[in-house]
Amino acid sequence: MKAEKTGPDAGRGGVRPAHGVQAVQTGIEAPFLSGYNSHVKRASITEAKNQLSALLDRVRRGERVVIEDRGLPVARLDPMSSLEGDDEGRLARLERAGLARRPDAAVPRALLRTAPPRPSRGASLSRAVLEERAEGR
Repeated sequence: MKAEKTGPDAGRGGVRPAHGVQAVQTGIEAPFLSGYNSHVKRASITEAKNQLSALLDRVRRGERVVIEDRGLPVARLDPMSSLEGDDEGRLARLERAGLARRPDAAVPRALLRTAPPRPSRGASLSRAVLEERAEGR
């Protein structure tokens, strides 16, 4: 990656990527999008060694941390509650993120025993899905 020194911090190692090259934030404070738009913290191996306690505090709070070697992900620190089969932990994370909420009351048993409605003659599930997508639902 070709870079050139610029700006007021040029004498202190500040560089700007050359034209057409996208800058990449690194370090513990640099979020990037991953998966379901979740923010994941990135840290180099050196930063992980030097700031392991701080990273573990983040993980205890439910965050994920990706450890990179020269910009390539090599390890991921996940909270113990994110282990497979921990539905309560997963639901709690979704609630904290505002993506799910628990029901106010139990689902009526009669509703669960009723058969789903049959589609009318000539109805197309594919067409219905496409129409919903076009409406933005």
